[in-house]
Amino acid sequence: MLNLFVKGGPIMWPLLLTSIITLAVIIERLIFLAIEKRKRHREVVQKVLLSIEHGDVPTAIKLATENKDVVAHILAEGLQHPDSMTNAILNAANQELRRFARGLSVLDTAITLAPLLGLLGTVTGLIRAFSFMGAQELAATSAITGGIAEALIATAFGLSIAIMALIPFNYLNSKLEVTRHEIEDATTQLELMLVRKRLFLRGD
Repeated sequence: MLNLFVKGGPIMWPLLLTSIITLAVIIERLIFLAIEKRKRHREVVQKVLLSIEHGDVPTAIKLATENKDVVAHILAEGLQHPDSMTNAILNAANQELRRFARGLSVLDTAITLAPLLGLLGTVTGLIRAFSFMGAQELAATSAITGGIAEALIATAFGLSIAIMALIPFNYLNSKLEVTRHEIEDATTQLELMLVRKRLFLRGD
């Protein structure tokens, strides 16, 4: 394996750095999702909304603030700032979604960058091989094949990194979208309940 890496040429070092960063981000994001999954308590969110529906705002705030569920936390921010509820919800939601989106830009960059670095290794390897061929040196046969091997190894390594990053990238994106939809559903229900409650009190 080390021999293949050496044969890949100088471009293998930035490829190796890209692969290490990519792997570190993937591991960190998977740990983050596992921790967040343990914090999720969807039944608490339903209890908060049910308390609001029954007009028991203090209980709703208590339930939401005592729980670490991401959606409950956003509802708590809205309930604790009734005069600017929409802004409070938007700010809290954006903060939480940024936590879920952290690292996605790195994976996106790796998916694009790794194949390009591999292609660069291909070009430099072929240039080296053809330079020996142009010299018409019979003794340079090993150098020619080495240059072609460098091209193929760099390309394969770059594509492997991109494939390794693509699947987690799509998975993390899907989790981000699921969380976004859950936040939107819960906050919309909260706002509609409060609007209905105000209309009822006004007698409209």
